[in-house]
Amino acid sequence: MSLAPTWVSGDAWRRPDSNVEAFYSSDFYLDIARRAEAAKLDFVFRPDSLYLDTRSLEAGPGFSSLDPTVLLASIARETSYIGLLSTVSTTFFPPYVVARQLQSLNWVSNGRAGWNIVTALDGNENFGIDSMPSAADRYARAAEFTEVVRRLWASFPHAALVLDREAGRYADASLVQPIDHRGEHFSVNGPLNLPACGTTPIPLVQAGASPEGRNFAASIADAVFVSAPDKEAAIEVRNDLRWRAVGHGRNADDILVLPGLSLYLAPRRADAIDLFRETHARMGDARRLAFIKEVTGLDLSEWPGEQRITVDALPEPLARVRSRTHASLLRRLIERDKPTVAELLTRPEVIGSGHWRVIGTVDDAEVQVREWTAAGAIDGFVMLPGGSMSSVRLSLEHLVPRLAEAGLFRKEYAGTTFADHLQECR
Repeated sequence: MSLAPTWVSGDAWRRPDSNVEAFYSSDFYLDIARRAEAAKLDFVFRPDSLYLDTRSLEAGPGFSSLDPTVLLASIARETSYIGLLSTVSTTFFPPYVVARQLQSLNWVSNGRAGWNIVTALDGNENFGIDSMPSAADRYARAAEFTEVVRRLWASFPHAALVLDREAGRYADASLVQPIDHRGEHFSVNGPLNLPACGTTPIPLVQAGASPEGRNFAASIADAVFVSAPDKEAAIEVRNDLRWRAVGHGRNADDILVLPGLSLYLAPRRADAIDLFRETHARMGDARRLAFIKEVTGLDLSEWPGEQRITVDALPEPLARVRSRTHASLLRRLIERDKPTVAELLTRPEVIGSGHWRVIGTVDDAEVQVREWTAAGAIDGFVMLPGGSMSSVRLSLEHLVPRLAEAGLFRKEYAGTTFADHLQECR
């Protein structure tokens, strides 16, 4: 379950039940985390951006948010089982600080911490970097960064804690060793000044969609977030990631593929459609057309709504684009479906984050989850309720129990750590 409150995006925050006044309070998110734990979900996570989009701030939060690790630490004391996945960028922070911060969250939560590894798309100017490095450079840095963090976690193993009161021996210092890392991007001596919390590893999650991103994810991730607006896209990326994992000497089943599932749910399908329309009422065609031009270079502002868009109309891929995920999804859609301009403007690749989307009832959502599972398209999904708190409640209190009754999800937790929950999925 995402703790980015998708249910207040668009105009949904204007609804009387949105509780948007509490948006920067930990209680707002604690309520969702408790509901998610009651549904026996694997984890909650908070995406993160290190910049503020002031252009959109008049109409919504503009990427403003609490620090995810601090937020999850506050939730840790009020929950018992659910995994707590924090987002931390490898582009802007030093690895020693990140290793210590995440291991601290692991201790505070009794082994429920996880790391969502991102390379970031924006925010460089807040860290003295004139322009964002290329994807290849960001992922090369991310690979070394992750290696350093994992070695730091191992540098002070839990087994080093002797805690022998009678002998007066606190720890076996011989087991605590520096890492002496000297690499292209980092020089870190170590060891970490915090022992590992138990022997269960901290899960790693990634969301790379470019070839470099997929390769990095396949090499280290326990789970991968993907944008897949349709079943065929999900099958392609899942097969590719599993194949890449084998190429890195891992088992294909070591990597769990989790597309985002945007859920606009209501008791009646017509009500769900109305909810979706109301939520996006102020996202006019001008904003949608500007987004298409930004990620593909294709200017459709003078095109009539009924005109079909073919691959011939697409310019050469832009050398630098904020999100190559969105760019590739849009190009794929045009190449495959040749949509009209009007049709394109309604697609999840344009509205939202290119995620799988269900606008309908709990029955509709259950049918689609069953179909995608049977087709081998998913190992699970990231729940992204939209439009209202009612959609959140229907997702957690009705959809998930339906999936549990169908044998597609747990009814009770079998373990106590985040890694335990992911292991159940394999």
